[in-house]
Amino acid sequence: MAICGSRTHIGHFVGNLTAMRLHYSSSAKSSAVFYNKRGFQNVCKANISLRSKKRPNNLMFSQYFTTDAARRRSDLNPHKRFGLEGFPNLSLECFSSGTASASNVSSDNSKDTEQVVDVVDSSEAKIHLKLNSGSFYLPHPAKAKTGGEDAHFICTLTPAIGVADGVGGWADLGIDAGLYARELMSHSLNALQEEPKGSVDLIRVLEKAYVRTKAKGSCTACIVALIDEGLYAVNLGDSGFILVRNGCAAFKSPAQQHGFNFPYQLDCNKAGDSPSSAMVFKVTVERGDVLIVGTDGLFDNLYDEDISGVVLQAMEAGLGPRVTAQRIAELAQQRAMDHTKSSPFSDGAREAGFDYHGGKLDDITVVVSYITE
Repeated sequence: MAICGSRTHIGHFVGNLTAMRLHYSSSAKSSAVFYNKRGFQNVCKANISLRSKKRPNNLMFSQYFTTDAARRRSDLNPHKRFGLEGFPNLSLECFSSGTASASNVSSDNSKDTEQVVDVVDSSEAKIHLKLNSGSFYLPHPAKAKTGGEDAHFICTLTPAIGVADGVGGWADLGIDAGLYARELMSHSLNALQEEPKGSVDLIRVLEKAYVRTKAKGSCTACIVALIDEGLYAVNLGDSGFILVRNGCAAFKSPAQQHGFNFPYQLDCNKAGDSPSSAMVFKVTVERGDVLIVGTDGLFDNLYDEDISGVVLQAMEAGLGPRVTAQRIAELAQQRAMDHTKSSPFSDGAREAGFDYHGGKLDDITVVVSYITE
């Protein structure tokens, strides 16, 4: 999460936020206990109403949960709690893209990738769902030589996507948080391969990856899987995903922040937020929906209608997911460098009492998946 400090009148504002993040990551136990307690809530369930200018024929039913670590330890079947019973067996071959660097993970830092993944429903209807996915990554211009601090993967056969955003403030200590993000995504991919067939638990995946990651730094994380006819996702911090249906934003995961520009994050000192603090989602999908997963470099600079507009134009033009991801990422970077237009980030800054205008220059990761039968 690199922070743009190019305008002098916000320099103090940016500096304070960076210091706050690093203090959080290296703070004493008292501070860590305070933030961890915020995540250890009772399981809470909420139905989320969906609004669309063009009402879809089949209404989407969405739920999200805040996990409870104590309850999870005694719950051997997490899918019962998440309403995910009856999910099909999945193949566990995976492909990763972007900046992940484990032995079974591509270390190629190319700007784009595209893969197609399938899942078959085990019900009598035998509905076949497909994720046709492509990604595009634009590092912060000042960090292009090192590859930036974002990381992501796309799984094949097991239809899953993961993104992570290293906290840029670690650079002040000479630490590249991108290494932490890449290692976390690599271990997440490996943990997915270890999951029992038909019983994928993404919180367990994230917990394994978190324990195994040894690099210095901290990052946000979001993993989304397509199982049966639903999206099953976990999100910690201000990365996230949005689902577009009929050219309109049908669902968007909320950001988790302790305060403005201070997201929940997993860190190397194990003194910050834990995977059990992540929000867990189940969102039903249908053929023709478009899933966009990204880091905060996307969501800080583009409003929901901006993303939906690009998706609608791309679908009408018959563009593939990789090109769509590229167009979204390039528009986000364009807005990030615009000091005159409002952005989600500037809106949040003003609501928090800061004088900030324009977008926020940052690493931008975008993964687009077309959902088809």
